[in-house]
Amino acid sequence: MSWLLKLLLNSAALLVADYVVPGIEIKEFASAVIAALLLGFVNTFIRPVLVFLTFPLSVLTLGLFILVLNAILFALVSWFVPGFNVLTFGGAFMGALITTIVSWLLNIILNRD
Repeated sequence: MSWLLKLLLNSAALLVADYVVPGIEIKEFASAVIAALLLGFVNTFIRPVLVFLTFPLSVLTLGLFILVLNAILFALVSWFVPGFNVLTFGGAFMGALITTIVSWLLNIILNRD
């Protein structure tokens, strides 16, 4: 049941990013749920490989390239989810950042033991 709660929290974080960032459009809640599910998959399996492959670039930029990598993966997910559109790179960058922060805060608030 915990994975369902996390999926809903990440979907809510995507909806907050849609509300705050002008470069993101989410048409319906189902699109947010599918996008959150696919973002979880991408962040679990694809992101670690890309972080490893771009490690020298991350070292040169003092870790800031990881933020760019997050934006690229955020935009990549939008290509595969109908109803979830990222219009600009700035929208992808801010959307990934806001989604991460809001998801983290919601998980802290709602997952107290």
